[in-house]
Amino acid sequence: MQQRSFLGLSATGFHSVAYTEWGAGPRTVVCVHGLTRNGRDFDPLAHDLAAALPARVVCPDVVGRGRSDRLGNPDLYGYPQYLSDMATLIARLDVEQVDWVGTSMGGLIGMLLAAQPNSPIRRLVVNDVGPFVPKAALERIAAYVGSAQTFPDLAAVEAWLRATYAGFGALSDAQWRHLAEHGAQTLPDGRLTLAYDTGIARAFQGQPVADVDLWPVWKAIRCPVLVIRGAESDLLLSETAQRMLVEGPPTRLAEIPGAGHAPALMDPAQIRLVRDFLAAD
Repeated sequence: MQQRSFLGLSATGFHSVAYTEWGAGPRTVVCVHGLTRNGRDFDPLAHDLAAALPARVVCPDVVGRGRSDRLGNPDLYGYPQYLSDMATLIARLDVEQVDWVGTSMGGLIGMLLAAQPNSPIRRLVVNDVGPFVPKAALERIAAYVGSAQTFPDLAAVEAWLRATYAGFGALSDAQWRHLAEHGAQTLPDGRLTLAYDTGIARAFQGQPVADVDLWPVWKAIRCPVLVIRGAESDLLLSETAQRMLVEGPPTRLAEIPGAGHAPALMDPAQIRLVRDFLAAD
């Protein structure tokens, strides 16, 4: 495992985007996290894929999260910037094709990239997200994403994560602690806060929250897709997942019992789903 970074460009200048890189091999897998998370969420998956495929596995911290820089202008947080940065990352990796694993926001980034002409994405895994995102799920997320949480210690961070991200499914104590350790940062006064810029919530502000409809994007994708859905998800509805099977690219669907939004991809069975799909020619 190596920690690396590259420079992305926004309207206000360059910013550093950090990523964790695992292994080496004939294929490259890019794993991109959800809205408030970071690339270290994929440590168990990346470790497995690097050894088993084998593959070079790259897990970025999207700008504004984890070890990546925060943008000076929070209005710039959004998919145009994220797509630009991820295109720069793929260029940095110097490969013709990548496989893409994306959770929630990371899945939407992957869908938007895969829908472009001459896309370098060979196979796409979208974890608990699809071309229709209901207003109710976005309102739930908006209720917590913009608040500056502070915590006295790591145990309090972990307790908050367990409550807020119960949809990740049944995780071990060690897995929750891993998410807390890499999902927190220390403030000057010694307290802890979550490792993302609350300015990412700007996208939810200033306008009414509404359903998101990306069916034209979905229908433009040509590569094979694995859709993973938490069986209790409020963001990827069952009817949306079923429609994804009959419209758009060749798609497989796997539902994860006991999970909502979004399965953590830390469980061996979930990791095997991803590995087997990416291993196909």
